[in-house]
Amino acid sequence: MKIALFSDIHANLPALEAFFEDVETRKPDAIYCLGDLVGYNIWPNEVIREIRQRGIPAIAGNYDFGIGRTSDDCGCAYKTDDEKANGAISISYTNAVVKEDERRYLRTLPAHIKVEFQLNHDKLNLLLVHGSPRKINEYLFEDREEKSMLRIMADADADIMCFGHTHKPYHRILPGAPDAATPHYRHAINIGAVGKPKDGDPRGGYVLLHIDENASTKSTAGIRVEFIRFEYDVEKAAKAVEDSPLPDAYAESLRNAR
Repeated sequence: MKIALFSDIHANLPALEAFFEDVETRKPDAIYCLGDLVGYNIWPNEVIREIRQRGIPAIAGNYDFGIGRTSDDCGCAYKTDDEKANGAISISYTNAVVKEDERRYLRTLPAHIKVEFQLNHDKLNLLLVHGSPRKINEYLFEDREEKSMLRIMADADADIMCFGHTHKPYHRILPGAPDAATPHYRHAINIGAVGKPKDGDPRGGYVLLHIDENASTKSTAGIRVEFIRFEYDVEKAAKAVEDSPLPDAYAESLRNAR
């Protein structure tokens, strides 16, 4: 089973179009979107329509949740006064341009998707969330304490947990309780961002998750994570920001992926 997972498009249509071109060459068995379709660029309606017309299962990101309810709060953790001021402009602009049918779609997106595999006479639970199972806008960074990450995943009954929100991809294999009679390995996977990377690489990113017939929680074999990066017209997306009421800072963040 080869599953394509993508997230955090943030109204960046050129990046989404390039993603579709790339992923179609890899022929995944399934594809899921982990949220934050809108915000920070000029194409929220077009991005929503592209995902809807392909029938791609999607969950709500924090920005989608806010825009779906015409809220002025995107649930974003802005750290400085400038970031807060720019964020206010972004959500106001997005609320102004999103059409009612697209807003209704955002409002109905689920909080998470769980897929249960039956392999080796054992179940393997794949959980798809935006931030974390506990909160749509919780940040699960790579340096999260192992005990904390394990507790979050165990409470959610997740053997493989895929998420976005931080825009920084990584894969951590967590061994579970060392004193347990049988090992129970869990995989925490941040899938990165299609339209607004923050890891210093301006290319779009997504994940191909490979689960073979021998996959099990008792071993690290049988589960493989492939991080894909693809080129897109960053300058077109940045120029669109600069030609709009959105802050120019968002154009620079596309260029330098910060």
